[in-house]
Amino acid sequence: MTRLALVTGGNRGLGLEIAKGLAAQGYKVLLGCRNLEQGNQAASNIAGDVEAVHLDLSNSNILRNQIKEILSTYPKIDVLINNAAILIRDEIFDIDEEDFYATMQINLNAAFDLIQLITPTMIKQNYGRIVNITSDFGSFKDGLLGPVSYSVSKAALNALTMNVARTLPDTVKINSVHPGWLKTDMGGLDAPLSIIEGAETPIWLATLEDDGPTGLFFHQKELKQW
Repeated sequence: MTRLALVTGGNRGLGLEIAKGLAAQGYKVLLGCRNLEQGNQAASNIAGDVEAVHLDLSNSNILRNQIKEILSTYPKIDVLINNAAILIRDEIFDIDEEDFYATMQINLNAAFDLIQLITPTMIKQNYGRIVNITSDFGSFKDGLLGPVSYSVSKAALNALTMNVARTLPDTVKINSVHPGWLKTDMGGLDAPLSIIEGAETPIWLATLEDDGPTGLFFHQKELKQW
């Protein structure tokens, strides 16, 4: 049986590398992207069964309708990777309120929308894997040291992981992952880790065995404190 995975922000960077890795393992992959033309181009360059789908994470009303449309075509999504995010490098007294709200929408609210609409089918089919791409900037243990909107949104996404995990059956697993500081458009060229290295743990969590962990936070396949 071919598993179906939906990856948000799948047309570039970490999302694209995760999509490549899942496709290489025989998954059918849906590349969620805001620009469908760019998504189609990215999908055409991946070996395997990969299709771009339009997802606008900036507006929940639009997004929820898009999710329902995807589910009407692909009712059994087995894996959800909440990868798409924005990073605005302003602190509390510098950031415009619109930028703060937009960050919360894309980094947190959209993940909530996707989880709420897709998870019921996972429960019904007794299988599901949800991976929330977060950050050490969202870790209370590490001091929430990132820019205000990014840190708060990622801390909240971690909280969503913990809360949702306690309501799901063990057959549907949800985990957070800090992929590390990566050489992406967001991370820059000075980052110490490659995109391939960053994708290893999300792919592992997306393909967990039945006895795998749930409701936890990982970095490089090791437990990380919230």
